[in-house]
Amino acid sequence: MITRELIEAVRGQFALDWQGIHGIRHWARVFANGTRLAAGTSGNLKVVQLFALFHDSCRLSEGSDPGHGPRGAQLAHRLHGHLFNLANDELVLLEEACTNHTVRIHHDDPTIALCFDADRLDLGRVGSRPDPNFLNTAQAQEQRTIEWATQRSVSDHLPENILADFLGD
Repeated sequence: MITRELIEAVRGQFALDWQGIHGIRHWARVFANGTRLAAGTSGNLKVVQLFALFHDSCRLSEGSDPGHGPRGAQLAHRLHGHLFNLANDELVLLEEACTNHTVRIHHDDPTIALCFDADRLDLGRVGSRPDPNFLNTAQAQEQRTIEWATQRSVSDHLPENILADFLGD
């Protein structure tokens, strides 16, 4: 689903430091968090993994940037059908998750809930600890999951996955 060409297209328009706090290392951890959380759930893993790539891809600032989620959703929409394909209902989920990941706390859809949690579990990189009250899934709310994710985030751990492969490219 995620290819070199897709990552290069996203990177080509990325305005921030590729290895900054909202860059590829963060995306790779969100991808890993989402993959771990999705196991054994009804969430759509393809959408969760694409969310990792798109959710912060259109940030213009490392600080406050309220429009970055909707811009990420628009980028996903523009690249859909060219560099990746989803069913229409899956694209709607991806766009909604990107658009709302910083403005909604909870979501009833299991895929969107996983997306939100995968991102929030990486808050250690900015000096925050994930609060279980702001997580959606039982697995994400578990203390051992929060500890696991926080340790990886604080240490700037680079998991092994397709996104991490593009760290130095």
